[in-house]
Amino acid sequence: MTESFVIIGDGVAGSSAAETLREEAPDADITVLTEEGEALYNRILIKEFAKGKLPEAPISIHDAEWYEERDIDLRLNTLVVDIRTDAHEVETHEGEVFEYDKLLLSVGGTPQQLPVENSDADGVHHFWTFQDARGIREAVEGAENGVIVGAGLLGIDFAAICGAQEVEAKYLMRGECWWRYALSTDGAEIMHEAMRERGVEPVFDSGVDRFEVDDEGHIEAAVDPNGERYPADFAGVAIGLNFNTELVEDTPIETDNGIVVDEYMRTNLDEVFAAGDITQFHDVILGDRAQNGAWGSAKEQGTIAARNMLEYESEGFKWVSSYSITHFDFPFLSFGHPTLGDDEVERKFGDDEWRRLALKDGKIVGGVLIGNLAPQSAYKQLMREQVDVGAQKEVLMNEEFSVEDLEQEAAAGE
Repeated sequence: MTESFVIIGDGVAGSSAAETLREEAPDADITVLTEEGEALYNRILIKEFAKGKLPEAPISIHDAEWYEERDIDLRLNTLVVDIRTDAHEVETHEGEVFEYDKLLLSVGGTPQQLPVENSDADGVHHFWTFQDARGIREAVEGAENGVIVGAGLLGIDFAAICGAQEVEAKYLMRGECWWRYALSTDGAEIMHEAMRERGVEPVFDSGVDRFEVDDEGHIEAAVDPNGERYPADFAGVAIGLNFNTELVEDTPIETDNGIVVDEYMRTNLDEVFAAGDITQFHDVILGDRAQNGAWGSAKEQGTIAARNMLEYESEGFKWVSSYSITHFDFPFLSFGHPTLGDDEVERKFGDDEWRRLALKDGKIVGGVLIGNLAPQSAYKQLMREQVDVGAQKEVLMNEEFSVEDLEQEAAAGE
């Protein structure tokens, strides 16, 4: 009997799962349901589009023909409104019902809105989809002044967009530096200076108390909790995601700020799997639950989920994720879980070179490198192999660090 697979979500996790299922189960029925009106596109490149650096064409990855050629039933503009796990079926907003043997949830999240007055005003933008990027590009091209809220990896995209479009902007940050959970002031200042060079001024110990709007309801200023007023006809807000768990609220599927899965991407229900941003997965390297929204991680999770939907426990998810920023004249890379751990080591090597590693129980669990990315492979190897480096932290900060440096240090100490 032919197996039936339903995938909710056509981001890189869902699309990778569909592709893997078709490759390894040629006769299976595969249906992909997505709210979006276009097939898979490159979420990494949409920021370059919003900056005005790329046209639309290179950003699309799959078109309708890609799915047709693989006999994958893609349903665009389709909202799933009900999942009935006992009956093994899902229902769409149009009342269409799809039965499944196995279900994959790759439903991601929705950008959080600031809980302040006029946060939904015209001119306040969030950045998640290609359609968001189109709106941002159009708005920023006509803007004179901007404000940015959200001192993290998505917020800095807004800073780069404003800089590229020559919009003078204030970047309002709650703490004393950008991405304060992963960077010290030494590392963050490299990022601050790069922003300033592009006309984006970091404002520390700030935020937004309210937005002011004109008679037409368009943003004209942001007022911070200190009472400072910043004129702006464009605002970019990136304060995190609300994970789309409401779809499974009335089901037995376990959630915890996401959908809980094991290392095989399976939920607490044997027939239901999840992949991508939505997952609270068991990280076998960290030895704990983790969540990760990086593109590579989501793609791998989709592939792993598909293989385990076909044969459970056939392959576990063991991955060291990476996230790079290419907006500036120097490279920036974070990997693993740089905001976690119980210990750390860092070093600044020059005006635009800095690194920090986060450790837990003496083992690397994540890090950030600015300027020189050469040691990343060695750090990731040590993380994957779960090597205890707690007694050799300073060696890790050798400028051109390699795994052999640890071995030499250990031999010298014998």
